[in-house]
Amino acid sequence: MASTTDAAPPGAASAGSRPEAPAAPDDPASLKVVPARHYGRWAAAAAVIVLVAQFVHGLAANPVWEWGVFRDYVLSETIVRAVWVTLQLTAYATVLGFLLGTVLAFMRLSRSPVLQTVAWTYIWVFRSIPMIVQLVFWFNLSALYKELGIGVPFGPVFWSVDSNSLIGTLGAAIIGLTLHQAAYAAEIVRGGVISVDHGQLEAAAALGIPRLRQIRRVVLPQAMRAILPTAGNEIIGLLKGTSVVYVMSIGELFYQVQVIYGRNGRVIPLLLVATAWYVVLTSLLSVAQYHVERRYARGAGRVPPPTPVQRARRLVRTLRTAAARRDRPVVPLKTPRLLGESR
Repeated sequence: MASTTDAAPPGAASAGSRPEAPAAPDDPASLKVVPARHYGRWAAAAAVIVLVAQFVHGLAANPVWEWGVFRDYVLSETIVRAVWVTLQLTAYATVLGFLLGTVLAFMRLSRSPVLQTVAWTYIWVFRSIPMIVQLVFWFNLSALYKELGIGVPFGPVFWSVDSNSLIGTLGAAIIGLTLHQAAYAAEIVRGGVISVDHGQLEAAAALGIPRLRQIRRVVLPQAMRAILPTAGNEIIGLLKGTSVVYVMSIGELFYQVQVIYGRNGRVIPLLLVATAWYVVLTSLLSVAQYHVERRYARGAGRVPPPTPVQRARRLVRTLRTAAARRDRPVVPLKTPRLLGESR
């Protein structure tokens, strides 16, 4: 008599058992993570480290640098006074040069052909003549004009004074640096002003804002974003360019260094003294430029990167977060069960 139940086919599993499901190909536990290897980057970094180590070793081991002489003079009273003179020349030429340059920039943007021609001619002349030539010219101004006075044009002079007593050596240097700097500052300011959308002025005029206030409150704050990077670079160049006034025998940094090594013959360590001071002053100006740029970049889409202090704080927070995660107990992740898998 035939059985009512069909015989199970050979190789089939019993009714109570289920086949084990194969591991899913996208299961994270079954994937092998292989870190990327950047052999070229490692080789370049090793080569740079070797070169830097050789340079530092040369600075420390080469007796020609004479670090003892450097320590004796880097903070000496003569050098510090010379640094102060350098800072004075830079500050006066920067403030006066950019004030005059701003006036020249708006003269070039004026609709008056006379103002445009005068401003363009000034910029053309003072950018064409080397700074050292201008300084020597102003230093010898008394040979051209014995007296300077105030009076009626082409008429009588009411008050006059000797040129040498009115314009000393330091004054001649400031005048030369200012007039030279104004020619470059004018183009920097003009470039920043024309970078502002003309619709800003039209909107301000439609609101009834006076012309001078439009420039002061609408144009210049937006133009500063384009002016500051180039202006900062120009000021740093002016700081180093003040070394040219050594031709006028002014006791600025480079001139005093020349005087000292002319007496004792220690050329290399004294040049290193001047280099160290220029590096320090340039670094301070760079930091100031960075923070001023960040101030005027508020509300703009192109925000400068975080400051070093902000980066350090972010690094500390990241390390604290990582340490807190390591202290927590690790909870294993549950892998998702496949369809039909028993619990």
